[in-house]
Amino acid sequence: MSEERARRGGWSGGAGAGGGPAAARAAGVARVAAAAVTAVAVVTAEALAGEGPLLVGAVPYGLGLAVLVLVAGRWPRAALLASVQTVLAFRGAGMSDVGWIWPASAAYFLVAAGAGTGRVPDEEGKRLGSLPRRVPRGLAVAVAVGVLQVVFAANWERYVAGLDGREVVAELGAETLWLALVLAAATAWRNGRNWRREEAAGRERAARERAAEARRRAEAERLRIARELHDVVAHTLTVVGVQLRVAVEALDDEPAEARAALRTAQEVRATAVADLRALIGVLRDPGEEPGAMELAPGRGLDGVGDLVEGVRAAGLQAAVETEGDPAGVPAPVALAVYRIVQESLTNAVRHSGGTRVDVRLRYGSEAVRVEIADDGTGAGDRAEDGADTRTGGGHGVAGMRERVSVLGGEFASGPGEHGGHTVRAVIPVPS
Repeated sequence: MSEERARRGGWSGGAGAGGGPAAARAAGVARVAAAAVTAVAVVTAEALAGEGPLLVGAVPYGLGLAVLVLVAGRWPRAALLASVQTVLAFRGAGMSDVGWIWPASAAYFLVAAGAGTGRVPDEEGKRLGSLPRRVPRGLAVAVAVGVLQVVFAANWERYVAGLDGREVVAELGAETLWLALVLAAATAWRNGRNWRREEAAGRERAARERAAEARRRAEAERLRIARELHDVVAHTLTVVGVQLRVAVEALDDEPAEARAALRTAQEVRATAVADLRALIGVLRDPGEEPGAMELAPGRGLDGVGDLVEGVRAAGLQAAVETEGDPAGVPAPVALAVYRIVQESLTNAVRHSGGTRVDVRLRYGSEAVRVEIADDGTGAGDRAEDGADTRTGGGHGVAGMRERVSVLGGEFASGPGEHGGHTVRAVIPVPS
């Protein structure tokens, strides 16, 4: 039996939700059992009725219906029609007198239960046109065939056998109820099978969604880590490089200035090492939630002053202008503001070629506004997309833009109104 038939489930090759070889074997065993029960029941009923020789009538009758039950797993509706025709033929020929409906019970069950298909009731019901959309096609076929068989049997008993109306009702009433019971049992089994399938499909969808969410979170975390590494390393190397250059130039003539420059470089290096250790701690802890990294002290809004002092030590005039109360700014927004100021000041030191940079911070109840402007002439070297054309490419502006975008804010970087370069960001504050 093919893997596809095993996957489709039902009595045709799988056993409901799971499918697979084990389910296919179980379905095959169930069909064999149903065929054996059909053969034994028909032959036993004929023997108890005591009409006609068993080898001529009952045995071929029972075995024929059993064979049709076996092939019903592959051709259920054809097997049902053949079973009904067999019953009618034996009854019409006078070779059987033990029932009109129940000898074909297994075939009715298989068709109503959806044997040979992997479709759910709604999908089959859509093909029925005027019938209700939720009626399974197999059930509709079984009901139609059953009604026709009952009508044929009633006419046969009334006009061929010569029974009156009460006798016809007594003859066929129990069998009609039996047919209704078989179809109800098949419908219940079918609904249970489809429920199991839907439940399994729901688990698969949930697993795929969890995997996709895990990938999304991993990608977001990698991006966040890349931004943090860039901000920490770029700022540190820039400031340390400037201070080392100052120390080299002042070492012979002004030792005190050289020592001060080296101390500044050492302090910046120590701060960067603390930040990197915190970041590495997040990477080593698999249970750490994204965004949970704690930077070194002063890496929030209180640390903006230290950044400005570092720029002053590098030789630029720098000033900070603040407005409003920063106490209500949440930590993610504060970190974003700090990193934007840090990256902008680093770019001013490395690329602007100017002499002054101004930092303006506006703390409002709805948003924090950040503006960093320098008076340099190197604005053209800091491309709008974040690439640093002078150094061969970078990600500073792109990183700032991503930080602001993640928090739902607006970001702009470009030439200032009076020359130089200006970075502006508006970051909303959650209420």
